[in-house]
Amino acid sequence: MALPSPNNLDDLDFKILEMLLRDGRKSFTEIADELKVSVGTVRNRYNYLVEENILTIVGRVNPEKIGFHTYAQIYIKVKPVDLVLEVAKQIEKLPEVSFLAMISGAHDLEVNLMCRDHDHLLEVMSKSILKIKGVDETFTNIYFKVFKYAQPELDLLKSNRKTVSSSK
Repeated sequence: MALPSPNNLDDLDFKILEMLLRDGRKSFTEIADELKVSVGTVRNRYNYLVEENILTIVGRVNPEKIGFHTYAQIYIKVKPVDLVLEVAKQIEKLPEVSFLAMISGAHDLEVNLMCRDHDHLLEVMSKSILKIKGVDETFTNIYFKVFKYAQPELDLLKSNRKTVSSSK
């Protein structure tokens, strides 16, 4: 069986992904039974999705319920701009970072931090982020309440999908 490339996932791959998004502990046997394919097919597809970094199975906790009460979005301007990648490498090492991206617009980086409280956020900013060579300016938003924290629905990609061929 030829497995699809990461840019060419088929309906079966997406069905497996959707099932694992709903329940990351679902067994290969359960998935195979529901999709009417062999356990070996599910195992091979799963292994491929993991090896290609398309799928990562993790346990997700509710940050607020375990003690992260300050969730902040930080926009960072880097000067000189050729230090952006180096600044990003330093920031991604911080354990409080839950999201980091290079962005367009007035700032160069966006980082989300999960902190115990405001004092913890102040400590991360003053002792870590603001001390990184190249960080010129920051703009901070604090999330008062997060209403949704999730992956987007995979059905949004449906029009780009190929149907499962009979050879798989």
